[in-house]
Amino acid sequence: MDTLWTLVAGLALAAGAFFVLVGCIGLVRMPDCYTRMHAASITDTLGVGLVLLGLLLLTGDLLVAAKLVTLGLLIFFASPTATHALARAARMHEGPTSERNGGELPSTH
Repeated sequence: MDTLWTLVAGLALAAGAFFVLVGCIGLVRMPDCYTRMHAASITDTLGVGLVLLGLLLLTGDLLVAAKLVTLGLLIFFASPTATHALARAARMHEGPTSERNGGELPSTH
């Protein structure tokens, strides 16, 4: 049974590392600000979540497990919020003559 948990934890760690790597590649290869933010936020949130899950399965200490869960919840809520704030700031910085918003001033709500 202990070997099974180690195998599942290793798979979660490998999958998490894969998603973080894909997010880094997407960050470099995508053409504009919005697709770069999408690539970074989605894949890094999933990648870090899988890495934390793998570490959670490998730990034997309850205090370390509680810290990993707290860190996972922090990343789960903070990463999308930060990405939204960055996207909104980028949209507001585009100015009133952008093709994306039809030449109108960006909305503030």
